[in-house]
Amino acid sequence: MNKTFRKNLALMATALSVSAIMWPSAIAVAEGANLPLSVTNEGTAIDGGVFKYALVGDPFSGALSSLYAEKSNDMRITEFFNPGLYGSDGDYKIDDSGLAKLTFDQANKKVTIKIPEGVTWTDGQPLTIEDVIYPYYVVGHKDYTGIRYGSDFKNVVGMEDYHEGKSDTISGLKKVDDYTLEITYKEFSASMLQAGGGVSSYVEPKHILEKTPIKDLEDSEQVRTNPVGFGPFKVKSITPGESVVFERNDNYYKGKPKLAGLQVDVVNASTAVSEMKAGNYDYASLPEDTYNTYKDASNFKTLGRLTNVYSYIGFHVGTWNKEKEQVQPDDSKQVSNKALRQAMAYAIDNYAIGQRFYEGLRVRANSPIPSMFASYNDGSIEGYTYQPEKAKQILADAGFVDKDGDGFVEDPNGKSFKLTFASMSGSDVAEPIAQYYVDAWKQIGVNVELYEGRLLEFNTFYDLLDKDADIDVFQAAMGVGGDPNPSTQFGRDNQFNSMRWATEENDKLLAAINSDAAFEDAARKKAYDDWQKYVIDEAPVIPTLYRHSLVSINNRVKHYDITLGSGTEWQEVELTADQPVKE
Repeated sequence: MNKTFRKNLALMATALSVSAIMWPSAIAVAEGANLPLSVTNEGTAIDGGVFKYALVGDPFSGALSSLYAEKSNDMRITEFFNPGLYGSDGDYKIDDSGLAKLTFDQANKKVTIKIPEGVTWTDGQPLTIEDVIYPYYVVGHKDYTGIRYGSDFKNVVGMEDYHEGKSDTISGLKKVDDYTLEITYKEFSASMLQAGGGVSSYVEPKHILEKTPIKDLEDSEQVRTNPVGFGPFKVKSITPGESVVFERNDNYYKGKPKLAGLQVDVVNASTAVSEMKAGNYDYASLPEDTYNTYKDASNFKTLGRLTNVYSYIGFHVGTWNKEKEQVQPDDSKQVSNKALRQAMAYAIDNYAIGQRFYEGLRVRANSPIPSMFASYNDGSIEGYTYQPEKAKQILADAGFVDKDGDGFVEDPNGKSFKLTFASMSGSDVAEPIAQYYVDAWKQIGVNVELYEGRLLEFNTFYDLLDKDADIDVFQAAMGVGGDPNPSTQFGRDNQFNSMRWATEENDKLLAAINSDAAFEDAARKKAYDDWQKYVIDEAPVIPTLYRHSLVSINNRVKHYDITLGSGTEWQEVELTADQPVKE
């Protein structure tokens, strides 16, 4: 055991002894996290310049298409050249700030999408409503290899008939003219008003993608090496997994960018701070756990806000049934026992983790609905606090007893068991936190070991989850996008349900969230509250932490704003020097 590892475990032990008697309110707000949302630097802007963007994390997989991008880094790269169909405001509600203007007709369960004339793809071809329609035919096709086909797409009238080969067309899609599309839905919930809440934002160049069979599209040149978009930048070159060089799109519909280009490099989280201090980049998302090492940096400013991401521990209770296209719970798995899941939730101290490892910039989560969604997060729910004795009692009451005296409980049938725990590498605190969880569970008598005895690289981790590997418990994070609707992660027919968990009661509660009645504020609030109470009790996941997003901006960037709905757009960004400022 190295010295750093011992030190981190010692810090955790101290945190546990303090937090066990001093608990915050159900929804904590990090003290000392009063970070600015924008920065303005002095100096005269130069003509052009290349913005250097550090994409912090693991290598991107290379699926650079909204139809196939599954990892966050791939999605981020894609946004530079294909920002999607519509914009949203500070509450993630769809507005008119993007390419399309949307009109909602609740009574008839229809959405009308109108795009402007004169917009072109970066290859010079016109962007038309066919480019909005075609993604539906890709995602809904039986040969589609991505993970986007779920409840949102099935909600389009005629989509399931098309998917099953009963029809060559999707009846709910009506092309009004070359720039207008009318979509009819089966159900029309309030989520339709939210970005990512039911109305697809995908727009792709049909004239390019249609040349490749859908079964081959995910690994095609059009997706992997030469993607075409309509955003502020266009792809110039790609070094797989490592970097992307962009040049500005002079014909960007919002105006010609002031930058000459953009260089995006993958940077390891452990070196991101030193890279910023060395003046190698203009922008980087920096880790909360080392905030004290860069908060007073002289060559860049740190901006921050609470995000729509929550960390969680998930229990892998089943598999994905490809034929039925839904999760298939397996009651024979040890983690299918609710009491075991609840006990493991009470065994860990997430408040202490947020304080000690993340400088208070991550706060204990009480629900799978991030607290930034104040209208949806149920603040009356306490969630799982650190109560190890209660955890032991729950195990005993459920028949989990240590019968052979080895320090670990046997299951209610008297059978010994060991759970595998998968967690990702990527930061200095990843290992001590993962080891803390393992040790905390062992303290209540549950035998847990790291999957293959080590932390997993990001892409490997999610590939294993997708394939339903022999993993019992896993630590991950979920970005809920602009819509807090939990159907994406917890729906029976959605592959993002990595827990493979489903119950009839959960189906009913999600249906209430997605019902027509939930268009009314009071009914929607009740539906969300009812679901949160149920899922916390069932514990298919343990919500662990809400997080702040910390962004460092070099002093040569003229102005940058991360305010939701009104922040800086890429065509506005200017630089005041040829190279980033060094510390």
